[in-house]
Amino acid sequence: MNVVDVLGVGFGPANLALAIALREDAPGVTAHFLEAQRTPRWQGGMLLDGSNIQNHPVRDLVTLRNPRSRYSFINYLFEQGRLIEHLNLPMEFPLRKEYAQYIDWVTRELADAATFDAPASDIALDAHDGEPVYVVTTRDGRRFAGRSLVVGTGRTPLVPAPFDALGSPRVVHLTRYLYRLADLPRPRRVAVIGGSQSGVEIVLDLARRFPGTEVVQYVRTHSLRLKDTSPFSEEGYFPEFTDYYYRASRAGKRTLDAYMRPTNYSSTDADVLHELYNLIYEQRLDGAQRVFVRGDSEVVAAEADADVVRLGLVNPHTGATREDEVDLVVLATGFRDLGPEPHQEPYPALLSGLADGLRFDDDGYLRITEDYGVCPVDPAAPPLFLNGLCESTHGIGDAGSFSLLSLRAGRIVDALRKHAARAVR
Repeated sequence: MNVVDVLGVGFGPANLALAIALREDAPGVTAHFLEAQRTPRWQGGMLLDGSNIQNHPVRDLVTLRNPRSRYSFINYLFEQGRLIEHLNLPMEFPLRKEYAQYIDWVTRELADAATFDAPASDIALDAHDGEPVYVVTTRDGRRFAGRSLVVGTGRTPLVPAPFDALGSPRVVHLTRYLYRLADLPRPRRVAVIGGSQSGVEIVLDLARRFPGTEVVQYVRTHSLRLKDTSPFSEEGYFPEFTDYYYRASRAGKRTLDAYMRPTNYSSTDADVLHELYNLIYEQRLDGAQRVFVRGDSEVVAAEADADVVRLGLVNPHTGATREDEVDLVVLATGFRDLGPEPHQEPYPALLSGLADGLRFDDDGYLRITEDYGVCPVDPAAPPLFLNGLCESTHGIGDAGSFSLLSLRAGRIVDALRKHAARAVR
C-alpha cells in the first residue's frame, strides 16, 4: 500500500484549490485525492439556464492566494479564447454553467492527482512501517493511505422533518433537482420548500420549463427577503472576519451569525426577486396565475404514495392550517453544518470510525484549530483537516462559497508544512 504525505477525500472546489496550492507552494509534498463521482460536475443538479454564481469571479480557486496562477478563472477564459467576449457580458457575475466548465477544466488539468469513481466508505487510523497513517477504504475495497488527511466532501444536504422519513422519488433536494426532473414525467403541481436564492431560481426554472405547471413556493418567513449585499456586510467574507469570528465566544458567534445570515441564507438577489414578482404580476394580469409564494407556512406533515405528495401546513402566527397535494416537492433547505443542534451533525459522517478520538468543546462543537485542523484526543495522531466544512467555527466565509476558498487552501498547506518540519526534527 503506497503512502502519500496528504490524502484527500473529495475532489470538488475545496480540495481542488488545495491540490493547486500544494502543487504551486509545496512541490515536494506528495498528495492524492479520492473522488466519489466517475465524472465530477460542480453543482450538476443546479446548472439552470441564466443562473449565475453570485460571487465575484476573481474569488476563484487560486487568485486571492496566487494572482499569477495559471489555474485562475481569467486564465481559463484566455485559454478558451473567450476572455474579451466574456468581459463584454452585461452581467455582474459569471453564469453558473461557465463556472462549472472552469471547475471541470481545472479538474482535468489535475486529474493525475486523483482517483475517480472511488467513494470512500471507511476511514481508520492504522500503522505503516511503524508510522501512524490514515487509511481510507473505498466502496469496492481499495485502500489508500496518507500521513495526513484532508476531508473536503462538501456539506450534507439538509432534508428536514417531515420529509426525512419519506424516501420518495417525488421529494428531491435541490442538489439533485435537474437529475430528478429527467426521471419523472411532466409535473402537474410542484411545491418548492424554502426561501433561498436557489429556491427562487428553481421556481423560475419550473415556470419556464413547464408553462402549464402550477408552482407554489412555501417559506416560513412572512415572504421572500432581499439579500444583504451591502459592502459593509460583505466584509464578513474577508479573512480578518474569519479570524475575528474564530476568537469569538459561542454566544458571540450566534450574534454574528444572525447579522451575517442575510448575506447568504434565506434571502435572494434583487434580479431574481424582481423577475419572480413581475412574473406573478403578469400572470395575475392575464387572469391565469400559476406561480405562488405562500409565506408564514411551515410544513408539519407529509406523506407520499407512487403518484403524489400530500402536505400539511400551519401558519405559525395564527395557527391556521391548510393542506396541499403535489406531484413533486423540491427542498431548497440548504445543508447541515457541524454542531450539536437538530439541523446540524456532530462531525462528517465519514469520520464516524474516528469519532471517539475527536475532541469537542463544552458546547458540543467539534474542536477545530485556526488552520482547520481537527483536535484529536491523542496529540500523537496524524494531522486531520476539514476543508470547507467549518462554518460553525470559522464563520460565513466557510459556508461552501468560493469567497475564501483559495486562502483557506493556503492556510492548510502552511499547516501541513509546519507539521512535516516538526516530524523531521
